[in-house]
Amino acid sequence: MTQVRRETSTEEKLGRDQNGPTGDADNQVTVPPIGISGDLEQSSGQEPPNDATPPAPVKPPMFEVPDGGLVAWLQVAGGFSLFFNTWGNLNTFGRYLRTLLAVGSFLIIFGYMMLSICKAYWEVVLAQGFCIGIGGGLLFIPAIALLPTYFRRRLGLAVGLAAAGSSMGGIIYPIVFYRLIDRIGFGWSTRVIGFITLATLLVPNLVMRQRIRPPKARALIDTTAFRDRPYLLFVFGAITGFTGLYVMLFYISFYGEVHGYTNRSLSFYVIPILNAASVFGRTVPNAISDKTGPFNLIGPGALVCSILIFCTLAVKSAAGVVVVAAFFGFFSGVFIALPPVCLAALTKDKSKIGTRLGMAFGITSSSALLGGPGSGAVLGADATDLHWTRTWVFGGVFTIFSGCLFILLRGWITGWKLMVKV
Repeated sequence: MTQVRRETSTEEKLGRDQNGPTGDADNQVTVPPIGISGDLEQSSGQEPPNDATPPAPVKPPMFEVPDGGLVAWLQVAGGFSLFFNTWGNLNTFGRYLRTLLAVGSFLIIFGYMMLSICKAYWEVVLAQGFCIGIGGGLLFIPAIALLPTYFRRRLGLAVGLAAAGSSMGGIIYPIVFYRLIDRIGFGWSTRVIGFITLATLLVPNLVMRQRIRPPKARALIDTTAFRDRPYLLFVFGAITGFTGLYVMLFYISFYGEVHGYTNRSLSFYVIPILNAASVFGRTVPNAISDKTGPFNLIGPGALVCSILIFCTLAVKSAAGVVVVAAFFGFFSGVFIALPPVCLAALTKDKSKIGTRLGMAFGITSSSALLGGPGSGAVLGADATDLHWTRTWVFGGVFTIFSGCLFILLRGWITGWKLMVKV
């Protein structure tokens, strides 16, 4: 029996040494004691075998998440700047962070400068559609794929602060352009936007660092994702949700102006007002999601957005347009900023976060075509006979369907338990 106590104590010491003196519960590994059968044989009068197989080495966790610190928060600042200058979903992210940042930044700045001298429509398509669009896609995934490698407990807050950059860009850029175009013309107004972009893109290029480097460049497609049913359900929910959200983003200001509820000046500021409210919608709920879990918020957020879209049917005044836009901005911020957090939670292998995010947002980008031009087709081309009721119903139905899918996914994950973080 003395031998049993001695060997068990040794194994407990081994477990303590491997876990570390301050290891948390997520990183602790339980090592079963060895020599149990031999000790039982000894207690029966038999000698234990001398060639007992030693325990297999315990594989340490792939990486530790710092969950804060100067470098980690600098990634948030860099992500804020990338969101500030981009909103695109075209690529994935493996070992080439520096290349993506440099090429994406160049394409956006070059696109603005070329746009400032465009004289024909096809030139605008090349400059804004291809250069700025592809550049934004190259920068978008690093803006969100880096953060899960720096944060775990405060990932929601980190992603929310970074995502607020796109709202700030949606406030500042249109106002700058609107104020300058009558004074210095389209060309120089566009160049000013390009110079602001150049200055703000210096931040991510200087501070963003990739912590986890895959041993080799990963494929653009993670085929295992197509067998991951929660992942697929979430992506489908995101497609339908963004389709509905784009209807409101495209047409709320035009709706107020065409009905005479808002004058031309106020109509222009409806979208900056929406984006200003979205700054809080992307930060406050994301911070709360660190306590409640993102799936407890994203479904209800989508349902509230659908209600607000339907409420637009009853808007008959400038105050109504502004109020609906502000509330929609806040709750759409919930829907826009939480998907990266949800996708990170659904990705068990954190080294594949970039690939999975790229796939998800690449597929979800189709909603830009469904929501914008699709709702435009529903609205109609005859300015004297625009079908606004159909348009808002179109957006509301897509968004409410998305909210139901997210709630279904939450129930699938938790088994319909209510008071649980997920």
